[in-house]
Amino acid sequence: MKSSGKASKRRESGIQKVQPPDRKFSLQTDFSGDGWRVFKIMAEFVNGFEKMSDTGPAVSVFGSTRVYPEHDEYSLAEHMGGVLAEQGFSVITGGGSGVMEAANKGAQQAGGVSIGFNIELPNQQTPNQYIDRDRLLTFQYFFVRKVMFLKYSQAFIVLPGGFGTMDEFSEAVTLIQTQKSSRFPVILMGSEYWEGLYCWMKQTMLKEKRFIAEEDLGFIFLEDDPQKVIRIIKEFYPKGYKLNF
Repeated sequence: MKSSGKASKRRESGIQKVQPPDRKFSLQTDFSGDGWRVFKIMAEFVNGFEKMSDTGPAVSVFGSTRVYPEHDEYSLAEHMGGVLAEQGFSVITGGGSGVMEAANKGAQQAGGVSIGFNIELPNQQTPNQYIDRDRLLTFQYFFVRKVMFLKYSQAFIVLPGGFGTMDEFSEAVTLIQTQKSSRFPVILMGSEYWEGLYCWMKQTMLKEKRFIAEEDLGFIFLEDDPQKVIRIIKEFYPKGYKLNF
């Protein structure tokens, strides 16, 4: 059969035909199923919106799963979760172990609302035991989960963590900077861990390179004291709390 003109041009330009996906990604990249996948995405949004509709003021706490009860970060997250609950905030985490478990534990033991946004992963993440039974949501899609964190949080508290923690931090500050979200406080907790990053943003990104503006750091804080964290959050909302979008 004679090749079409388009196929000949593709070969001449060096553009390669789209190859079949690796087997482990085949379900996610089956183009013929993308239309139906939209309904699954919609269902995750609808379920999340319904469960979170009566939450009230909430704070999301992020940090590493590779933190254990004997670590200082675990104790700090547990204490922070308890203080937030005592001040009337629901505590939202990613639902897993480590810092997330500690924050949920502190909130639940203080009598507060303890929420977990679990995520389905190839190495299954097991929800921690300190999430309120009716406040556990499990997502397949990271981007749906991120919308839930951003929509319903009046603040982000970011404890030491890895790529996932950095992802949530950078997503939040980008959306606030570009005004796709209302401004809310993003608090880096654990100064020994975060101070280098915070100083780099101030000295290199702002003062040296001018890649960001002064106001772009106006909602980012470095603070270790849970009581001062509460003060930062409350002072950020003199007219009352609201959803971010």
